[in-house]
Amino acid sequence: MEVERIAEELESLWPEQAMERVLAANSSTQLCLTSSFQAEDMVVAHVLRRRIPDVPVLFLDTGYHFAQTYEYRDRMTRQWSLNLVNVLPEATVEEQESAFGILYRSEPTRCCQLRKVEPLMRALEPFDIWFTGLRREQSPTRKNLKKVELHRLPTGKTLWKVSLLADWNWEQVWQYVNANEIPSLPQYDEGYLSIGCQPCTALPSDPNNPRSGRWGGTKLECGIHTFSTQAEK
Repeated sequence: MEVERIAEELESLWPEQAMERVLAANSSTQLCLTSSFQAEDMVVAHVLRRRIPDVPVLFLDTGYHFAQTYEYRDRMTRQWSLNLVNVLPEATVEEQESAFGILYRSEPTRCCQLRKVEPLMRALEPFDIWFTGLRREQSPTRKNLKKVELHRLPTGKTLWKVSLLADWNWEQVWQYVNANEIPSLPQYDEGYLSIGCQPCTALPSDPNNPRSGRWGGTKLECGIHTFSTQAEK
C-alpha cells in the first residue's frame, strides 16, 4: 500500500527531503507536530517551520512539568513565533488529586492516560498528518518504528504518523542542534536524557537506555505511542 511504499522511500532521505515527500503524497494541509520541547522535537520543529511557519505545535500541558520546561517552552514560542497549542486534560491537577489521590505514585499508567493519552487523542482529531520526534534508538519499544505509519485514533479516524528522525542517533540530533544553534532544555546539562513530567523523571539509571530514568524504571512509555494503534494499510 501507499504508506508502506512511502515509508520505504523515506528510509534513505534526510528529514527535509522526507518532509517534502510526505507533503507531496498527502493532499491534506491539516498537519501538526506533537512536542515535549526535547531536542528531537526541536529539530523537527526547526525543519517544519521553515516550510510551514504556522504549523500547530501541540504540547501536552499535564501540569506536572519541570518549571524549566515551561520557561523554555514559552521562551522558544516567542523566539520562533510558534503556533503553540497547549493540550489540557479535562481535570486540573488539583481536581484529579482530590478525586483519585497522587496517581503518578499509585497508578502512573492511569495518570498518563488521563493527562496525556486521552487529551492528545482528542486534540489530534482535526489533523491528517501527525509529525513526531520519535527515534528508534530512544527505547526498545520504538525499535521497529517506521518513518511513516498509518494510525487509528479511538474514534476510528486514521492519520499519517510521521517520524522524520526515526533512524537518527543521539549524536546526529545534537550535531543538528549545535549546527543550527538551537537552544535546548537546561535539564540536559544536569544529565537528563529523556525529560517528561518532573515527578516521573530522574537521571537515567542505564546510560544505554535514555528512558531508564522515566517512571522509576517501571515502564518506558506513557501510552501515547502504544495506545494509538496502527491501522490496516
